[in-house]
Amino acid sequence: MNVRRRLIPAAAAASLGLGALTACSSDSAASGNTDKFDVVASFYPMAFLAEQIGGDHANVTSLTEPGQEPHDLEISTKQRAQLEEADAALYLKGLQPAVDKAFDQTGIETKIDAATLTHLEDHDTGGHSHEGEEAHSEEEEHGRDPHVWLDPVKYAEIAQGVGKAFEKADPDHAADYKKNTEALVTKLKGLDGDFENGLKNTKSKVFFTNHAAFGYLAERYGLTQEAISGVDPDSEPSGARVRELQQEAKADGVTTVFYETLVSDKTAKTLARDANLKTDVLDPIEGITDKSRGDDYFQVMEANLKALQTALGAK
Repeated sequence: MNVRRRLIPAAAAASLGLGALTACSSDSAASGNTDKFDVVASFYPMAFLAEQIGGDHANVTSLTEPGQEPHDLEISTKQRAQLEEADAALYLKGLQPAVDKAFDQTGIETKIDAATLTHLEDHDTGGHSHEGEEAHSEEEEHGRDPHVWLDPVKYAEIAQGVGKAFEKADPDHAADYKKNTEALVTKLKGLDGDFENGLKNTKSKVFFTNHAAFGYLAERYGLTQEAISGVDPDSEPSGARVRELQQEAKADGVTTVFYETLVSDKTAKTLARDANLKTDVLDPIEGITDKSRGDDYFQVMEANLKALQTALGAK
């Protein structure tokens, strides 16, 4: 059944934390239209949720291509047209300014902001912030950390909210969405257990990373993240910052400087060379490429766990 243009009751939308819902003025066909539940996701972690929950009933498209740095995304005219013709849009407000703007301007019926489906926190990001990160209410302060998908517990909370939104938007397939959501949440709980057990006994609790994306993960498992760079991941740390991190590495038994797959490793390798440390990959999973240590979220998270266990001296 074609589920396009089905409105969600306002009360249900409010309870799910969905954005304003308005019907599109035109039902004209656009590129990518299907008879399935068409979902446009902002970037990989959102697309993965939509695919896992939507299953065979959903046609999921990501605005961010594999290998593209999501923070720098600009929305094309073709993508705007595609967005207007979708049944649902799934995004994480505060991560991609261009996406936030496009979603605010579109007339799409169902807008699901993942940032409203869990609690965003303020983390010490070592000077790192995302342009356009704005509070979601008057009570919240500017600059909440959006990297919630790296905490399996919070990611599961988002999954549950997305599942409920899909059930409301496409009730003909609600039972399947509910079943798929439960299966995904169970798997995420297993991943949480792997991290909790795998990082319980380590020689060090401190890790150095190029990009301050791991605040939620660190908080969940009793670790401390030290980010090298500020906003620009390609900038080299100052001499004073290098000396500070050298001293901390000795004091806290830090062995490794982590870098990631979608940005330059120059900064991490500069610090590692100056501080006589090793380097390794800790992937923020903002996209999957041929350089990723796995084919999906779960495989890359397990690879991240192994990297952390090695770097922190897990017993």
